[in-house]
Amino acid sequence: MKASDELSRLDLAADFLRRVTKRSPTVAAVLGSGLSDVVALKDEVEIPYEDIPGWPASRVRGHAGQLAVGKVGKTVVALLKGRAHYYEGWSLAQVVFPTRVVARMGAKLLVVTNAAGGINTDFAAGDVMIIRDHLNLLGVNPLRGPNLDAMGPRFPDLTAAYDAAAARACAKRAKVAVREGVYAAVPGPSYETPAEVAMLRTLGADAVGMSTVPEVIAARHAGVRVLGFSLITNRAAGMSKGRITHDEVMEAATEAKPRLGRLISEAIQWKAS
Repeated sequence: MKASDELSRLDLAADFLRRVTKRSPTVAAVLGSGLSDVVALKDEVEIPYEDIPGWPASRVRGHAGQLAVGKVGKTVVALLKGRAHYYEGWSLAQVVFPTRVVARMGAKLLVVTNAAGGINTDFAAGDVMIIRDHLNLLGVNPLRGPNLDAMGPRFPDLTAAYDAAAARACAKRAKVAVREGVYAAVPGPSYETPAEVAMLRTLGADAVGMSTVPEVIAARHAGVRVLGFSLITNRAAGMSKGRITHDEVMEAATEAKPRLGRLISEAIQWKAS
């Protein structure tokens, strides 16, 4: 697809959302597995993903598949309640389509969340990890192909992909204890083997999941700042005796909702402060 055609698709979706919501968000937040309802908005307008032109559907249990636009404090925010995943068969261009749309709408900050397996031996289920950096092990990059010059440079710098200092300040204000580390993104959908987890630990990963990194790359390409948080829902394969299940992920997300809600609300309002 030509870059001009992709920009037209992005602007079609952005214009549709402006008409329906009558707002232009300055902050967007992607809510991962089981986290769709951790933040409450004032004056909320909610739109199913399938109603938004070009927007990929979210088909995974625990992802509501709705975009909500409203306010947290004085900040107009777009909450992406669920995401599309590479393992579902979407291309990475489709996976990052929502990120690019909210950037076209005027978002200057993206708060990303996910459920992740803990690799760092000091981590336990229920911990919240500030994402300091990432490893893109998907085998592909969302910026592959013609560059969208109107959005960002051909070779964006990812030296500071995440604003970890701001994330620490938000955690302190929210009074939420946090860990900090490197998130590794793998294709999925199978969970990792014990040997793969050992490899990831050797590479420097503290947590592993199947999302987030494409969105962050697209956001930074567009000049959008990023705060990232992983909920450690389980210890990764080979680090405990039990089997890993999606039910375990959902249970951990339910337990952590009050803490994550406070943290994400602070992160959204940090931009306005």
